[in-house]
Amino acid sequence: MNVSLYQAAAAMNANARWQEVVSENLSSSAYPGFKKQELSFSAIEAGKLAANPATGLGGLRSWSIPSTTSTTNFTTGEVLPTGNPLDFGLEGTGFFEVQMPDGTSAYTRDGEFKLDTKGHLVTKQGFLVLGDSGPLQFDSTNAAPITISPTGEVAQGTDAKGRLKLVDFPEPGMLNPAGSGFFLAQPGALPLPAATTSVCQGSLESSNTSSLNEMANLISSLRMFEANQRVIQSQDERMGRVIADLGNPN
Repeated sequence: MNVSLYQAAAAMNANARWQEVVSENLSSSAYPGFKKQELSFSAIEAGKLAANPATGLGGLRSWSIPSTTSTTNFTTGEVLPTGNPLDFGLEGTGFFEVQMPDGTSAYTRDGEFKLDTKGHLVTKQGFLVLGDSGPLQFDSTNAAPITISPTGEVAQGTDAKGRLKLVDFPEPGMLNPAGSGFFLAQPGALPLPAATTSVCQGSLESSNTSSLNEMANLISSLRMFEANQRVIQSQDERMGRVIADLGNPN
């Protein structure tokens, strides 16, 4: 059994996964509130080989192959002013809670909101933004400006409209990315009121992804992929020579 082939192939697969993660981070680097994915490498035991007596080692020898695990980096990005009164940036930990089309809740740091035809506060995708008492709704016939306090109280002129539902998770690792900057909570992950989160009106949080770092990671992953590809080619040529020599009676 040629262990080197399996190890190199597993390493190529791990680096291909790394390239996918880097590509996703790069494509979403301009997305407000985006949280980058990070990949960690580890080795897992894949099998055991009988020891060669010539080496002086007895028993069985184990061999391992590389494996990858992706996690979300929840560090906050820089909050930048936009001038749009319906842009809400978050400072500190915490998330906006929104209602998905199937009625379930999702969580996001992207505060680039708008009003739909019924006056509901919605995300760019049209999902309802939730307040403490349900979806937030405004009077489309009222020309008074919409304002929000740092603690999330929303008003239209002098008319209070409720409070944004800001939640936090003691273990943010229990949130699964759902695309477009949204997260879904795993079973057992209960949201708590975000006590230390403040809202900045007319601002948006930028992503925590550095395009420069991701480009460097992409180059590194490509170089490692090519190196393992050369290992496979080398092993294939070696086995070809062995087969040719053993099959030649002369």
